[in-house]
Amino acid sequence: MAKIIGGLGTSHIPAIGGAIHKGLQQDPYWKPFFDGFPPIHEWLKAQKPDVMVIFYNDHGLNFFLDKMPTFAVGAAPQYVNSDEGWGIPSLEPLKGEVDLSWQIINHLVDKEFDVTTCQELLVDHACSLPLKLFYPEGNYPVTVVPVCINTVQFPLPKAHRVYAFGRAVGEAVAAWDSSKKVAFIASGGLSHQLEGTRAGFINKDFDLNFMESLLTNPEWATQFSIHELVEKTGTQGIELLAWLAMRAALAAGEGAGVRKVHSNYHIPISNTATGLLALEKF
Repeated sequence: MAKIIGGLGTSHIPAIGGAIHKGLQQDPYWKPFFDGFPPIHEWLKAQKPDVMVIFYNDHGLNFFLDKMPTFAVGAAPQYVNSDEGWGIPSLEPLKGEVDLSWQIINHLVDKEFDVTTCQELLVDHACSLPLKLFYPEGNYPVTVVPVCINTVQFPLPKAHRVYAFGRAVGEAVAAWDSSKKVAFIASGGLSHQLEGTRAGFINKDFDLNFMESLLTNPEWATQFSIHELVEKTGTQGIELLAWLAMRAALAAGEGAGVRKVHSNYHIPISNTATGLLALEKF
């Protein structure tokens, strides 16, 4: 069976891609953010995952306000990156892990999650930036399965529903008939709001409590309604649902515990609180 080795959470602000493209990693504005990643680079070199399952939200490349699935899973042999105009100009296509994609899809349907199956899927900064941050040298040594969660158009899935969804994804991976090592990525957040009267809203206390809960009390955020979470984190801060799904996925398979490999929290970048977290499963 496949081995689940851990989970990673990171923000995916498009401006990060621009900073990478311009070589600004040591610029005083960007340095506190990029300095958080070397411990994770070392962990990945030691663990050598074969596959990354990426929980993320689409930003209009595939789904828009008129057609918005609650949950969608990629099942393609590759995923072409499409730059939105302010990030990294071009990146190599991400290689898909088709067999695992169908394992996840079939298990989710069996668990009564109605998912959209995508045998063609464009990916934006929400998928490409985490991989570029975790493997800055490029030539990613992993295949991927993109798992999209709607955090854009109401109605949004409840936090406890997302936790159950992530757990089911983890179960599918744990039951996959493969010797490969799998890690989960949560892409997005943390607290931020980009529009309206609360534009620029950041809630540091809630962010730090949420990050700590993923280690000590993973279902903590499920006590809040979606509207409460939006109030606490901002309209776009609801991307923390991806982090919740990632943590739930780690609860499946052998071993019930996780340990923190590394974490970092920094504000502000583009009116966003940036979070970084690596958890190892044991």
